[in-house]
Amino acid sequence: MNLDFELNLTQQQKLVMTQQMQMSIKLLQMSNMELNEYIRSEIEENPLLDGKEVIKNDEYQSEMSKVDYKEFIKYLDFDNYTHENYSYRSEEEEVSPFNFIGSKKSFTEYLLDQLREISIDSETRHICEYIIENLDRDGYLRDSLEDIGMAVHKELKSVQNALNVVQSLEPIGVGARNLAECLKLQIYVRNVNDTKLIEIIDKHLGNIAENKYGVIAKELNITPKEAQEYGDYIKKLEPKPSRGFFTGDEVKYVVPDAFIRKIDDDFYVIMNDSSIPKLSINNTYKNILNTENDKKDVDYVKEKLNSAMFLLKSIEQRKTTLYEVLNEILRYQKAYFVGKTNYLRPMTLKDISEKLGMHESTISRAIREKYVYIDTKGLVKIRDMFTTGIASAYSVSEDKKDMSTQKIKNEIRDLIEKENKKSPLSDQKLSEILKEKGMNISRRTVAKYREEIGIKSSAKRKRY
Repeated sequence: MNLDFELNLTQQQKLVMTQQMQMSIKLLQMSNMELNEYIRSEIEENPLLDGKEVIKNDEYQSEMSKVDYKEFIKYLDFDNYTHENYSYRSEEEEVSPFNFIGSKKSFTEYLLDQLREISIDSETRHICEYIIENLDRDGYLRDSLEDIGMAVHKELKSVQNALNVVQSLEPIGVGARNLAECLKLQIYVRNVNDTKLIEIIDKHLGNIAENKYGVIAKELNITPKEAQEYGDYIKKLEPKPSRGFFTGDEVKYVVPDAFIRKIDDDFYVIMNDSSIPKLSINNTYKNILNTENDKKDVDYVKEKLNSAMFLLKSIEQRKTTLYEVLNEILRYQKAYFVGKTNYLRPMTLKDISEKLGMHESTISRAIREKYVYIDTKGLVKIRDMFTTGIASAYSVSEDKKDMSTQKIKNEIRDLIEKENKKSPLSDQKLSEILKEKGMNISRRTVAKYREEIGIKSSAKRKRY
């Protein structure tokens, strides 16, 4: 046995990402809103960074003096400007009381307000308040009455009486323990006394979801058409009582990272810098570097200066990368933007990366969770503009040798919308029709695309 130790010298290539490289990649991936939040935190931590967000009054007057108002007035409607955007009002103009609403009323508050108007004893009111506070986000009561009784130290009968009060509140269906009870509460308030309808709700909600009206018809001794009419009625009821109410989740607004504007007869990419503070280096710290009296202070300023300069450089690099990507997309999809076609050409990350000489991962990071506002199309997620292609069945020309999956999905949707609902098109039939139109896709691919656009199978689309 050889137990000697040996030293061997070998060469290997290895990529070691520095902390700055990692931060640069992280900044590239950020959306405008994420970058805005990050910049704000950096301004708070780095005293050398200044963030300018609002034009000062004297600067504002100076900037406004340069505006050609005759030209500016043409573009007031360009970004949906209306008189409602401004706060000026005449003295005679009536002020709406809705302008003074300070906060949204939650679903829970809405129910509690109704409860205060009902004349009930304090014990029942207390249990009702407990039940309301414990409803889930859909308006259902998931806790058992026994558990509620133990929590409030009351008998089961008292809890049931309180639940009856809660279930009498609007919207009807609130406080239900399950979907069937929610639907039946809505039926009872309409004074509908149909035993077959109740039986369908109790036993056949799954069959309604699967469009199995033949099964329902056989068990209830009615025709499939009658069963389907029951199903149509049930589908008009509200399965989520809290729908439309504020449940605590704020609406997340999307800020476009760029605009694609049509100016004269051409399109241009314009980056959106309005939501990002304009960063600059604070000049007051120059004196510390010039004096060099305190080495500790100088080192601190140098460290913060390097950090600030790197942030400025990374933000500019992020902007440049995204601009180049969007500009190439605009060039690649020119026919789509000018209106010559209603569909995007098949376009992958590789197509754009090869044109720009960037890695695919860089393109992917640059467009991650970012949006662009297009004059002719509205707000579009940049990622959605990348679509794969499928070979045409018979065309060999450069313009028609392939087509985007989005176009095929639209064709599937159009065919299904126009089909005979009594005899809906099967996936196989759809595949055959698409092949006749030059779209060479299999039945399985049709089924896949149909499910992706949220359309049920032919069996579930059938109408009696």
